[in-house]
Amino acid sequence: MMEFQYRALNTEGAISEGVLSAGSRKEALRKLEIMGLDPVRVAEKTIVEKTESNAIPNLFQRKKVSSSDLESFTRQLSSLLTAGVPLSRALNIIQRETSSSVAREKWKEIHDLVIDGSSLAEALRMSSGSFPGVYVAMVQAGETGGFLDIVLGQIADFQSRERDLKSRTASALIYPLVLVVLATSVLTFLLTFFIPRFKLIFEGFGAKLPLPTRIVVGLSGILTHYGPFVAIIIVVSILLLRKWIQSEHGRRRWQTWLLKVPLLGIILSRFAMTRFCRMLGTLVASGVPLISALSVARESIGNQNLTDAMGNVIDRVRQGESLASSLSDCRALFPGSVLEMIAVSEESGRLDKELLRIAHETEQELDRRLRTAVSLLEPLMLFIMAGFIGTIFISMVIPIFSLQEYIK
Repeated sequence: MMEFQYRALNTEGAISEGVLSAGSRKEALRKLEIMGLDPVRVAEKTIVEKTESNAIPNLFQRKKVSSSDLESFTRQLSSLLTAGVPLSRALNIIQRETSSSVAREKWKEIHDLVIDGSSLAEALRMSSGSFPGVYVAMVQAGETGGFLDIVLGQIADFQSRERDLKSRTASALIYPLVLVVLATSVLTFLLTFFIPRFKLIFEGFGAKLPLPTRIVVGLSGILTHYGPFVAIIIVVSILLLRKWIQSEHGRRRWQTWLLKVPLLGIILSRFAMTRFCRMLGTLVASGVPLISALSVARESIGNQNLTDAMGNVIDRVRQGESLASSLSDCRALFPGSVLEMIAVSEESGRLDKELLRIAHETEQELDRRLRTAVSLLEPLMLFIMAGFIGTIFISMVIPIFSLQEYIK
């Protein structure tokens, strides 16, 4: 008999942890089912203890599966299933061939769960949050409909497009970020090295400095004497802001504010619409019922406020209303022109193709808007940097014109 340490949900939805004895992992899962527990994680106690004993070294190791590994897993699994390879054997092949130790451990965990009788969707759901909820929902829809290989291939294509869009966004923001770093470095140098020397000259003449000069000299004194404390305050503030954004209330407030920012709000809402249309079109094209497809696509939006705005869409479609009329209340996400195109495609029976076309066209529009935003951001950053440096220069030059009176 072996001992298994488990973490499971009880009938009230609370987390329950403990240790039980069983001859195999499958028997341990059966015992948990008899106890009325829904397993979240089941592992041999010896493995858990070994992991905990190496906890300090593991702090410096990456424990999360990378997006590239996840995309590779999805595409390989789709190809193997399409070729007729059984699911358990396909998972075993992917586990052996992966080069990442973190991914190999995760794929083995999924393989063991499937061998023990779990469906692939259940195994992914119990896999410690490595798979997004929309990913698991699509896999479950594919398993239910008998087209898992097709859904996995479409998920991989979706992941590839998402990564390309994020990569283009990151590439477009490199130059503005370089300007921010450069401006911060120049201002720090001027305030900590250049300004203190002028301050000594002014103090030697006993001159009364103009207000702009006094402000600049005061900032210089703060950075010179309390620089480390200022840096600590900034770092702590960033960490607190990040923690607040990760909270439920903070994330909603932050996302609401981002949607109100000129130009950025439009880009974010169009990005959310692109994800929704592509996901919904992919699922409908795969034969998933519209109600189930809407439930999955709704979770792919990525903005909780926009997701909440679609709360009544599924109910209205279930009651017999058309998709276009049900989406009409979500004007922040769907412009009138898009709703008209969806309405026409519903009438002609081409909803899936039209949704994918809308996603493709909107993605191209997003790319153009992003390029426009970056092209406007670059001169703006140069103007701001020149404004700060010019203000410091003028503040230091103004008193020089009055020094002649003190010299006389």
